[in-house]
Amino acid sequence: MTLADMIHVPLITPFGSAGQVDTAALEALAHQVLDDGATGLVALGTTAEAAALDGDERRAVTETVGRVCRERGARFTVGVAGGGTRTTARELAALADLPVRPDAALVTVPSFTRPGEQGVIAHFRALAASAPVPLIAYHVVLRTGQPLSLAALRELAAIPGVTGMKYATGAVDAEIVALLGDRPAAGFALLAGDDQFAPALLALGADGAIAASAHLATARWAELAATGDRALGHRLAALSAALFREPNPTVIKAALHARGRIPTPDVRLPLLPAGPGSRDAALDLLAALEPLAAGPRLGT
Repeated sequence: MTLADMIHVPLITPFGSAGQVDTAALEALAHQVLDDGATGLVALGTTAEAAALDGDERRAVTETVGRVCRERGARFTVGVAGGGTRTTARELAALADLPVRPDAALVTVPSFTRPGEQGVIAHFRALAASAPVPLIAYHVVLRTGQPLSLAALRELAAIPGVTGMKYATGAVDAEIVALLGDRPAAGFALLAGDDQFAPALLALGADGAIAASAHLATARWAELAATGDRALGHRLAALSAALFREPNPTVIKAALHARGRIPTPDVRLPLLPAGPGSRDAALDLLAALEPLAAGPRLGT
């Protein structure tokens, strides 16, 4: 299975009423998005609140998602973040000990340290040389503070063992247009990573998307990836904007809970729950996309 033409869902972490990770709810959610057309799952992405989970919780989440992917033949990716190369390398090495080895690791550009372009390149060269799985570079300037030029992006794409990039700069910018117009080496996947701009990048030729918004209207996201329907793309972009109206994944969790798909809408500090206005705005757009699936709003 390749990265191309795929909708990957970076799964939220459901919490129970006592604040515990609810792995049963996570497993059910994973199966449902796959039933609805997703072809890949990401564990421990930003949407999973990975930074708020302890080591045992992260392993439970990863093992649960990996088991579902193995059962369903879906692509399994694990998020790995870190500002230091040695610590990130240790996190990657530990992936080899999981019961289900991931197909890839989604690795952020080093955050907070802002090492410069050549530091980023050296970081990924070192990681790829020892990682037990292929790497997908996660370029997300809002969270890392590290911009990358077109030349640096091409150099990153040429590193052996780096097989894709999640592109999330908050814009359809000149760099991604150039990359999609003159592709890196065959087998390197360019994946849309900013949900609101994902339909536009898919229309420009992106190989797929890692889209938190695809927890909801999953079948419509799969339809968009298959057909390129522009009108549908605009509607999904509007839904994505509503789902990101407050910090990710607060509105997504609120909407999933309202649809009865997770036990609580809870998030962990420093995140705060989404307000009812944001939840309801997203649910209204979702109902217009999935009129037959729009059930009662639980917990209102």
